[in-house]
Amino acid sequence: MAGLSRASSQRARISLLKLRLSMIGVWALITGLATLILTAILLYLGFPVIGVYGILGFVVAFHFLQWLIGPYIVNAIYHVRELKPGEYPWLREAVERISARSGLKQPPKLMIAEIDLPNAFAYGSPLTGNMVAVTRGLLRTLDPEEVEAVIGHELGHLKHRDMIVMMMISLIPALIYYIGYSLYLSGWLGGGKSREGGGGGLAILIGMLLIAVSFIFNLFVYYMSRLREYYADSHAAINVENGARNLQRGLAKIMVATGRLPKSVRSRHDQLKMFFISDPDVAVKAYGDVDSLIEEIKRQKPSLALELFSTHPHPAKRLRFLDQFITV
Repeated sequence: MAGLSRASSQRARISLLKLRLSMIGVWALITGLATLILTAILLYLGFPVIGVYGILGFVVAFHFLQWLIGPYIVNAIYHVRELKPGEYPWLREAVERISARSGLKQPPKLMIAEIDLPNAFAYGSPLTGNMVAVTRGLLRTLDPEEVEAVIGHELGHLKHRDMIVMMMISLIPALIYYIGYSLYLSGWLGGGKSREGGGGGLAILIGMLLIAVSFIFNLFVYYMSRLREYYADSHAAINVENGARNLQRGLAKIMVATGRLPKSVRSRHDQLKMFFISDPDVAVKAYGDVDSLIEEIKRQKPSLALELFSTHPHPAKRLRFLDQFITV
């Protein structure tokens, strides 16, 4: 971990190990519990195997189609275009340099979103290739070295294949939901007879239970999303010069600039907020200089209830996490 002292490097390695183990644990927990629940219920009800495969095929096909055409939807919603030759040469050079340092085979396409919201996101599919987009608002808000740290975060998402990881894990609650919904409908339509001939009531009850369980599994998906954000932050901290500190400053400035925008403007751009480096619903008021603001944010106590339903870590936790990568 170039650029870090020996002590900082050791702390960073331990932190990354815990982070990777947490992601593996969440993945194992979700897949194991989902398999156990679905197998037990479907065997008890005698749900036809062909029906399960049909639902699985529908869910996979739907998510795969979303993945393929998603970039075109993102470009349309956020007014994204590819940077022209000669436009922001320093930004293109930064993307190429950090991509090479990150071990990416080739740098992603560099895009700009013509919106005032200061933010950035990484996305792509086999049809479009990988892309990294920065918004016009971000370029107006951050200094170049802070933009580089943000770019390092987004390249981390591409390096870690987060789009594919999150798509795969989100299949599980979707599958549980559709099986539950199918059982619920079949119970009302008279097709949900149990093995003992107890009618459709049991199928309706189990269907409703599975629908509720799918929402609980979504909480694990949100948790995995938050872990992936930490992982991308660590990528910027390791692969960008002074990346941890510059990312802290960039995130603080993004939240301040976001808070200055009317809520109506912010709400127009939160349809796909899980793609963003910073949740547009999270904003702060300016507090002196940016370094003082960072320290103020780090002292905040996150609300567990709010964080459970968030795709991004609470800013206080996120800034404290980055502290581990800063050389004292």
